[in-house]
Amino acid sequence: MSDRFPRKAIVTGSDSGIGKATAELLATEGFDVGLTCHRDVAGLRDTVAAVEARGRHAFTEPFEASRPDAGEVVDRLAEKLGGLGVLVNVAGTGHTDRITDLSLETWRHVLATDLDGPFLCAQRAARIMIAGGHGGRIVNITSVHEHLPRYGAAAYCTAKAGLGMLTKVLALELAEHDITVNAVAPGEISTPMTGQEEAQAFHESRPGNPAGRPGHVNEVASVIEFLVSPRSSYVTGSSYVVDGGLSLMAAHGHDGLDTGWRDAGG
Repeated sequence: MSDRFPRKAIVTGSDSGIGKATAELLATEGFDVGLTCHRDVAGLRDTVAAVEARGRHAFTEPFEASRPDAGEVVDRLAEKLGGLGVLVNVAGTGHTDRITDLSLETWRHVLATDLDGPFLCAQRAARIMIAGGHGGRIVNITSVHEHLPRYGAAAYCTAKAGLGMLTKVLALELAEHDITVNAVAPGEISTPMTGQEEAQAFHESRPGNPAGRPGHVNEVASVIEFLVSPRSSYVTGSSYVVDGGLSLMAAHGHDGLDTGWRDAGG
């Protein structure tokens, strides 16, 4: 694997949370960044300002991951960037419906957002990277629920598990083009998606988590940055769980530990 790809990245869902932190860190590492948001235009402006404060260019596009034409945002941003070396699929959604109450409409919307959208974006990114002949990096943000089930999240867990397997197939097929593809699977991270402010990561108590607290967005972004750096050139098809050790605790339920937590990131 090489690191010849241009330092130009697209980060979907970059208006807040993990996507915003990732865009800022990539800018710090010398990347120009293409950014997307669904509704939080003010948040996206903040990310643009943070990228530009680091001396890099930022370009924006609206994005609805559930649309059949979702992948076209990659073409538009790659054109603005003048190339593409990295795609980070962050944008996603969730739900809280038990199986018996889960509507087909919600099921389809969550799968379209969390699986179809990343597939379409990765497909477009791969085509651009192959045409450029320089390799690249694709990172899909799944969830600890790529690996573990959760009550009231059948569609979410199914989509994230599917994205985890898609990551492996992409890695297998794209390796010959010097494109690595990996997944990052966050546990509970203090983001708007989990109803928390970022600073709560260091002040909230989680007795059921070995780390004793939620994660901070920068702790996830750091793993993503590693996976797009030359240091990870021999890593592909892997899923990196970033959950403070929470997923290790399943066998301890009989000990009466408080293993309650709000939601996974990603």
